[in-house]
Amino acid sequence: MVDAYVWGKVDRISPEAPVPIVSCVKRESRLGGAANVALNIKSLGASPILCSVIGEDEKGKEFLNLLTEIEEEQYGIVVSNKRRTTVKTRFISNNQHLIRVDEEDTHELADEIEAEFIDHIKSLIEKHEIHAIIFEDYDKGVITKNLIDEIVHLANSKAIPVAVDPKKRHYNDYKNVSLFKPNFKEFVEGSNLLLEKGDIHGLFDEAKKFQNEMGIKKLFITLSELGVFISNEKTYEHIPAVVRQIADVSGAGDTVISVAALCLATGMNARQIAAISNLAGGIVCEIPVVVPINKDQLLAESSKIIDKL
Repeated sequence: MVDAYVWGKVDRISPEAPVPIVSCVKRESRLGGAANVALNIKSLGASPILCSVIGEDEKGKEFLNLLTEIEEEQYGIVVSNKRRTTVKTRFISNNQHLIRVDEEDTHELADEIEAEFIDHIKSLIEKHEIHAIIFEDYDKGVITKNLIDEIVHLANSKAIPVAVDPKKRHYNDYKNVSLFKPNFKEFVEGSNLLLEKGDIHGLFDEAKKFQNEMGIKKLFITLSELGVFISNEKTYEHIPAVVRQIADVSGAGDTVISVAALCLATGMNARQIAAISNLAGGIVCEIPVVVPINKDQLLAESSKIIDKL
């Protein structure tokens, strides 16, 4: 998707309604959604292959141009005249996020496009040496149950770890994956639980049940101000949040799943995955726009805690 930004000044309230008038100073478009995950992976030194379906429209062309600007390959992208390219436009004044306007289609892919997309991803997995696969799910209809089943099965047959950042529609379809990363709200709603966020022992009890039912190796739950939780069924780790000056949480989840997947691919243990991903999510929240993680900053901050992990 495209993340569009409108920066402006607010000096008065509209006489037409009790809303601020934003005097536009600057506009900018950036890669968003799963493309932001790819940006994070690229910024950390790995080579992402971004796979998605975009619209055959002006915003789709803009999206491809943005990929070209960062020298990111486009061969994973399928263009369809049956969808709109998703655009999220954020209005910002004095580092404050005022409002967001979304333009999108969220219906699932038509059967022929779904089949084309699945075959396309399979061919990329066969042609390239893949170290990890990330499902960055935004409930926009591009990820379907058929796609999940077929790609996870292929990945497991090749011993490729699969990391998932889920949403509600397909929450219970991600079976037998390596790492599953909902936030706390998604976990309790997806599992129909009555659980307090601070009840870490209770969270572990429910995590074990969920992992056993779903065949998930590592359950990684973000707890916002309480940090992160990770379970491998037998043990769990709770990593507290690092105190920071939060400017914007947009894109933090993208950064966390990107770092977690790379840590997973390199064979790090659960505590290391959780702690380094937790740091990365906090770092990007200090910036009032969606940006990829800065590798040097993450390395510097990780080096201070690595001996404790």
